[in-house]
Amino acid sequence: MTPGPTPDGQQPQQSQSQRTVHIGSVTGSAFAVGDHNTVTQHQPAGPADESQAELLRAVQELRADLARFTASDTTEVLDAELVSVADEIETAGGAAPGRLARLQEALTAAGALTGTLASGVAVAEALRALLGG
Repeated sequence: MTPGPTPDGQQPQQSQSQRTVHIGSVTGSAFAVGDHNTVTQHQPAGPADESQAELLRAVQELRADLARFTASDTTEVLDAELVSVADEIETAGGAAPGRLARLQEALTAAGALTGTLASGVAVAEALRALLGG
């Protein structure tokens, strides 16, 4: 605990071991305070290429469109797959073929709904481009 001001309003001197640093919020930066520190900064990978970036955009749009509909088992499964694909693209740079295949199955199961949405068609087209189908 640091002592308060002296009666004359002066702050008491602190020894080297009593100094403190207060940091609020930091975004997009890395720094170190003190001796013998190591700074490590982790940045999300983001899409590895344009086809993964296109799929990510389409997935985000379809999720926004699905939020306007009454949830059903089919839409909940589709939304879960959309979340998984988006997370994998954002953290690993791209979604693996198995994950893409599961999304394609969920999209097919929700075909009556997603086939009428431009975002659903965009996700289907992006999947065809990535899966070669």
